[in-house]
Amino acid sequence: QVQLVESGGGLVQAGGSLRLSCVASGNIFRINTMAWYRQAPGKERELVAAITSGGSTNYADSVKGRFTISRDNAKNTVFLQMNSLKLEDTAVYYCNVEILSSQYWGQGTLVIVSS
Repeated sequence: QVQLVESGGGLVQAGGSLRLSCVASGNIFRINTMAWYRQAPGKERELVAAITSGGSTNYADSVKGRFTISRDNAKNTVFLQMNSLKLEDTAVYYCNVEILSSQYWGQGTLVIVSS
């Protein structure tokens, strides 16, 4: 069993910054890709950013240049630094990890960007 615990969400004004964290624990052998997804009200869940075990990253076009994903393999933790936040970044952000071809999800953390 694998547990993911996210933190760092909250209310922020447009143009501000937030840093999300997600810690994985439990029966972890080796984490492959770690990622952040988000789901805005009335919309489908979408990939925000992902990082492989080797450190390669990819981002949704909508967040390129504003968000940065990173990971601490020793602590089984993934981060999402979000800068220059926009109203449209408002969503529930979910942590996702891949371990031995299985996908695990966090409970989500709410980010609200206000004008």
